[in-house]
Amino acid sequence: MALKMLFAELMAVAVRVTPLAPRLGISKQEGKQAARRHAMIASPAMDLPMLPAPINPDWIVAGAPVARLAEHSRSHDDAAVTAMWDCTAGEFNWYFGWDETVVILEGEVHVTAEDGTETVLRAGDIGFFNGGTWANWRIETYVRKIAFCRKKFPEPVVLAYRLRDLLRGEAPKAALAA
Repeated sequence: MALKMLFAELMAVAVRVTPLAPRLGISKQEGKQAARRHAMIASPAMDLPMLPAPINPDWIVAGAPVARLAEHSRSHDDAAVTAMWDCTAGEFNWYFGWDETVVILEGEVHVTAEDGTETVLRAGDIGFFNGGTWANWRIETYVRKIAFCRKKFPEPVVLAYRLRDLLRGEAPKAALAA
């Protein structure tokens, strides 16, 4: 079992360090040069081009919310994305396919989690949504957020990391804040 978990960790590392160049149809050298050119991406948040990002009509509970999205950056392995998102008034259910941390820049949103917990996120607030969960979003006028999204690791990889930490004598990782 331990060998399987170590193998899973090695495979995860291999996948993360495998360059995208062959998949993009460019040479390995060109891929390395492109990665170096984009070691850091910075731009004024309000200058990002916002494109339509329609909400699934089956998820809309009330109103006619209009959402837009601008991708700021994406990790080389497609496991993490940073984007700006905004939406007009309305109420809808939202499925978080990835872990998502949001920072509200403007406006506010009333969020009801699957467990019934209700929270209002306003400009300056930070929220975290576990991937694989639903939440109800009610926007009275407008909201704009920055979203930091990360794909969840497959369970064998998570177990491999936990085993690695145990072998190193590290305590299990806990959340930073409740």
